[in-house]
Amino acid sequence: MHRKLRLRNREDFSRIYRGGKSFANGQFIVYWSKQPAADPFRLGVSASKKIGNAVVRNRMRRMIKEIVRHQASRIVPKTDLILIVRKPATAMKLKEMEKSVLHVLKKAGLLKNGGKPPGTEKQSD
Repeated sequence: MHRKLRLRNREDFSRIYRGGKSFANGQFIVYWSKQPAADPFRLGVSASKKIGNAVVRNRMRRMIKEIVRHQASRIVPKTDLILIVRKPATAMKLKEMEKSVLHVLKKAGLLKNGGKPPGTEKQSD
């Protein structure tokens, strides 16, 4: 994931937690807010010490960033989002985790085309 697509500042995280919206499922929580400066979007991943040691936390961050990188074209632009990892996500395989991340993003309304996979929408001439 490119550096410009990452959220790193404490102020940005605080702003999103305070003024943003959220949605959760069993494995992830997503907080988001509209941000005109975010082009196309910016992502922050949070994994607390509750989910495991540094190896586990960093592995989860890498996997989530990779999932989001593959789905970048489907994510609504001009949005800052934070994905928080919950403990049950640590036991998931990559495909299950991808399905769960897409589920939480779809429920939050952060996917284009109403959450349909690319290529399935109707083409108009």
